[in-house]
Amino acid sequence: MNIFLKKVLLLPVLLLVISCNAPVGNDNTFISIKTTLGDIKIKLYDETPFHRDNFIKLINTGFYNGVSFHRIIKDFMIQAGDPATKSGPVTNLPDSLNTYTIPAEFTMQYFHKKGALAAAREGNDANPEMRSSGTQFYIVQGVKYNDEDLSLAEQRINSNIKQSVFNKIIRETADSVRLSGKTISDGEIQEIASFKMFQFLTNNKEFKISEEQRNVYKSIGGVPRLDGTYTVFGEVIEGLDVVDRIASVSTDSNDKPVNDIKIVKIKIVSK
Repeated sequence: MNIFLKKVLLLPVLLLVISCNAPVGNDNTFISIKTTLGDIKIKLYDETPFHRDNFIKLINTGFYNGVSFHRIIKDFMIQAGDPATKSGPVTNLPDSLNTYTIPAEFTMQYFHKKGALAAAREGNDANPEMRSSGTQFYIVQGVKYNDEDLSLAEQRINSNIKQSVFNKIIRETADSVRLSGKTISDGEIQEIASFKMFQFLTNNKEFKISEEQRNVYKSIGGVPRLDGTYTVFGEVIEGLDVVDRIASVSTDSNDKPVNDIKIVKIKIVSK
């Protein structure tokens, strides 16, 4: 797994756990991100209420004002939200890939097309429930894909999901045995976990990229390999050219921009 996915990219680990307790309507929240390279307008999804409400709370406190885009990978994404990059003393929330997280909200209709707003998180080994960072987010740039590429992405997604599920089952089984006071071998734990994994695979379908999503990935691009494992909670409706501009800046070996790119202000706006 590459460095970005380990550091950044922060289910109750099912194939896709759909958030069902959010109101669905036409009253989406719209935000404007003023950066030192231009403005980006984004629609937040009502179907991801934990992420929407958390983001709105941070905007209303001015948390993001002065924060930098600290990791940029051309043809992939631009990432911000680390308070350590903020100018002056940090008095608000701590950073957060692992200290302040919110539950994943995976929803079939929202995916990593170009312009998708998604939550960063820690990698699967440290974070098997795929919980999102409380503050760090990224906006997808991506590239265009063909059908063969998308089929390979599906395989990778399913492999990552299965491995994450199995790791979670192993942990839960070992914890259950420890709390019960019983002593069993690692082999027996593996056997129990394997049976539970078999039940999971029997009761859950594999992740599939829909034909509609395939057409989007082939026409405008994105990063399909992250679908089903990172929460998408909004999309750019104006300013994709600004995303491209930011994604094209020079970076160092750690994907940090050579010249600082700041979020001047994020505010809630009308449609």
